[in-house]
Amino acid sequence: MTAATDAIIRLTGIEKSFGGARALSGVSFAVARGTVHGLVGQNGAGKSTLIKLLAGLHKADAGVIEFDGRSYERLTPHLAEELGIHFIHQDRLLVPTFTVGEALFLGRELRIAGTPFLDRRLMQRRAAEVLDRYFGLRLPNSTLIAELSTAEKQIIQITRALLNAPKVLVFDEPTAALVRREADILFKLIRRLREDGITVIYISHYLGEIEGLCDTVTVLRNGRDVATVRVSEATAAEIAGLMVNREVGELYPKRQSVLGETLLRVEGLSLPGHFSGIDLTMRRGEILGLTGLLGSGAKELMRALFGLEAVAEGFVEVEGKTVLAASPAQAARRRIALVPEDRRRHGVALDLSVAENTTLASLGRFTRAGLLDTRAENAEADRLMKRLQIKAESREALVRTLSGGNQQKVAIAKWLSRHSEIYLLDEPTVGVDIAAKAEIYSLVAELVERGAGVLVLSSDLPELLGITDRILVLFRGRIVREFVSKDTAVDEVLAKVTGSSEELRHAG
Repeated sequence: MTAATDAIIRLTGIEKSFGGARALSGVSFAVARGTVHGLVGQNGAGKSTLIKLLAGLHKADAGVIEFDGRSYERLTPHLAEELGIHFIHQDRLLVPTFTVGEALFLGRELRIAGTPFLDRRLMQRRAAEVLDRYFGLRLPNSTLIAELSTAEKQIIQITRALLNAPKVLVFDEPTAALVRREADILFKLIRRLREDGITVIYISHYLGEIEGLCDTVTVLRNGRDVATVRVSEATAAEIAGLMVNREVGELYPKRQSVLGETLLRVEGLSLPGHFSGIDLTMRRGEILGLTGLLGSGAKELMRALFGLEAVAEGFVEVEGKTVLAASPAQAARRRIALVPEDRRRHGVALDLSVAENTTLASLGRFTRAGLLDTRAENAEADRLMKRLQIKAESREALVRTLSGGNQQKVAIAKWLSRHSEIYLLDEPTVGVDIAAKAEIYSLVAELVERGAGVLVLSSDLPELLGITDRILVLFRGRIVREFVSKDTAVDEVLAKVTGSSEELRHAG
């Protein structure tokens, strides 16, 4: 582990649990003054928890936070700001109906000396100086936040912090919603901040950004700091290797499916602002993986294939016939099924029974002369509960009473009842335990063995490599690489998912 000779922030033995779940397990590292320090790790590694501790939103169960040589058992939001630690969040946290001037000085308004009156001229002058110095930008004070672009909103956040002479700026996934030109401006700003002696903690999934911007990077895995290295001494692939757990074990089922004819073909599919020129094919009996970071367009592509997003260009073919999936109903008629990531909001009806959820997408099969054939419906529910091993008191149990894994299986059962042929699974195992994951993997294998095609979007790379035949990587709206799963290592995929220094070199 690389030691910081002049650490402005030092964390020692930080532990944090939520209920019975351990989020941080003895994390320790130091951030050197006047440097850009990267913080990386896969989803669930503990990055967000650590940042919330620094922001004073959580209190550590154990360990010490040192700032400028002084120890603190806990920080509060007010104390963190008083110390000079400021946060630039990816969700912007700005009031849309405020003007630029109001947003910049909210809660820190400058007043005319000796009076209660606001000194608007002084605030405008100070804001203009910072905006011009760091961004070469002029934003009218009267402009509403809602009228600004995503990049301009981020500039307002950064300017708010700079007006208070920060010592440390924490950037949390700052480029997730930025286009390339806007990201380039941000990279140049961060280098300027470092030249001015401001310490930056930079959190990103894009390892190319870490390579191009950071002096040092700390890698978190499963709530532990597994390494802190100088970026000049490590490649993106090596950092990716530190991030992943290579022990796959026997979690993934062996499959005997034979690939058949092309079931799904996509050509030239484009959705402005999200993805462009997407070409892909999927055959019967194939599990095709899809992965990409937030902002890559992967999630929007899944929605577009199910008719939830109206594409501008391109077409989709199912079994050689063009599909105009302008709505989920049309997609479902073409036997396309979507199991969404947020199953509780979009995948199941929590206050309906298991039986009612199971037949929700195929009620026409159980209706006679406008009346529901409950005997047939119950038989179908019993069949699918047995096939998927759904654990519930009975078919009449409300879905909200089931575990996350069983709710997910009910969401899949809904489409099995409709006899779907193409399954779009969006993060199918998120929030479920290891036993339920294994059952879902077996179910997916069963689907393709009977001739279906399954497209799986997942940020869990070992999972994708374990269950898929091929993996497509989306990076900022385009498919940048295809991998054959059995011939690929996790760090190879992760390096492509997160970009490379070559792609950022133009940022200067």
